[in-house]
Amino acid sequence: MRIGLLTEGGYPYVSGDAGLWCDRLVRGLDQHEFDVYALSRDERQEDAGWVPLPPQVSRVRTAPLWTAEEDGVGYGRRTRRRFTEYYGDLAAALCATAATGPADPPGDAENASAMEADRFANALYGLAELARDEGGLVGALRSETAVRALERACRAPGAQRPAREARVPDLLTVAAHLERALRPLSLDWYDDAGLGAVDLCHAASGGPAALPGLLARHFFDVPLLVTEYGVRLRTHYLTAPRTTPAIRALLAAFHGRLAAETYRRAAVITPGNGHARRWQERCGADRAKLRTVYPGMDAAPFAEVGEAPESAADPDTLLWVGRVEPTKDLVSLLHAFAEIRKAQPGTRLRIIGAPDGPEGTAYLAHCQALAAQLFPDEADGPHAVGHNPVSFDEIGGPELPTAADAYASGALVVLSSVIEGFPVGLVEAMFSGRATVSTDVGAVVEVIGGTGLVVPPRNPRALAEACVSLLRDPERRARLGAAARARALELFTVEQNVSAFHGLYLEILSRTPIRRVLLDATGEPVPFAAPAEAHVPGRWTGPTSPLVPRSRPDWAVDPPVRATAPTSATEAVR
Repeated sequence: MRIGLLTEGGYPYVSGDAGLWCDRLVRGLDQHEFDVYALSRDERQEDAGWVPLPPQVSRVRTAPLWTAEEDGVGYGRRTRRRFTEYYGDLAAALCATAATGPADPPGDAENASAMEADRFANALYGLAELARDEGGLVGALRSETAVRALERACRAPGAQRPAREARVPDLLTVAAHLERALRPLSLDWYDDAGLGAVDLCHAASGGPAALPGLLARHFFDVPLLVTEYGVRLRTHYLTAPRTTPAIRALLAAFHGRLAAETYRRAAVITPGNGHARRWQERCGADRAKLRTVYPGMDAAPFAEVGEAPESAADPDTLLWVGRVEPTKDLVSLLHAFAEIRKAQPGTRLRIIGAPDGPEGTAYLAHCQALAAQLFPDEADGPHAVGHNPVSFDEIGGPELPTAADAYASGALVVLSSVIEGFPVGLVEAMFSGRATVSTDVGAVVEVIGGTGLVVPPRNPRALAEACVSLLRDPERRARLGAAARARALELFTVEQNVSAFHGLYLEILSRTPIRRVLLDATGEPVPFAAPAEAHVPGRWTGPTSPLVPRSRPDWAVDPPVRATAPTSATEAVR
């Protein structure tokens, strides 16, 4: 079958988020054909180029989400009227209050919410149809008409209080954000040679990546599969800039409405863990559509470390491995380690990781200064490995060339985060057969599953007590490490991830009616745009004309030839 893989700031870019996961998925499903539709985040990401693509990627179409040139489209009176109507309805759905008054019956709030959800969806698809008819809406979304429509919605009776208090700068900021978020509506991906030619759309995240999938479903009834290893709506709440209440309320309403519509239209939703699943259910996802699929990670680099006896590691060394940033709460870890040193004087702590951006660099310097302050009489500085009990290292140097070498350098791994999605570093420690002490955040408890100790976040004393208990009990530490490795190999490998998605693709397509009139020579419908059998070596794979059956089997045919329409976005056909 042909899969339309939708990404935003990810695959196939070298510097993309979740690019490694998508690459492993595509390479693992070489019996299928992939068309990649990628939205880039910035110019630097585009300049860095793509990762090497396997043969099953037949096409890559890209478009910048970070910029959009004026389309130069001239809008007639009827077009402007349609745009004002649709954009006004979308803005009204964002400004509407979340619930009815206290005197209303309980069912009225749910009915009102459903009505606003339908209003938002109708406005979204109306704008998409208008963009398709007119060749884009970039100019309209940036126009004074859009700002005035947003202002009318905010001043209308029944609008929520923060919206009513929006000032002109607030309206301009929100309108600019909506223009950026709605840029995928103006792409030329929505035709029979584009997303209309795929059998299934797989969005690698929610938000902008899922928007083309929604439009493919709207225009062509292409089923949509949405994967979220980190819920985009949660990410918006955590990373939203400090702005006025009006901006926060309107943007939160937009992202919430878009997430709800994505969950409503998706055939299947695959959260990466139970924590993400609970967020999705809270945002309106139907529980019957949810299938938890854990991220697939390569266990091979950690095989040698994981199979080595636990006694081969330094029993007095604690390890922390990850990106250095404030959410990792290394400050609490350092204070906890001061308590650990009182109970176990010979213990060392290795903090292994690079800072994440300017904020991470400043945080690293703060942690180094704190380490020198907490242990002033034991070293000349925080980098004096072997003297100061705390050392700061990075993977890739002569001492720790790989991640496996990092985990091999100690017997106990600590995670001290206050915010965490799916803890990748924790799974790497489990592959390495290491016992772990972690804070109870994100999906940590679900990943550990009883094979490590878990303590409350921001509690240095509890963290210290848990570490000391394992440092003093090497047999228990070895048992936990072996159990952790067995659990990780069962649940978190690339193989289980690829197998799960292969099954979901088949499940979705088995429940999807045939929507294209493509017939073989006997008059039977062709089930897939690119049947898996077309990639299997055999007598039926010789050259033949499109839609002409081979001698056997009669349903294994070449995919139809598709013309490639010129596009303003970048396109590569393999």
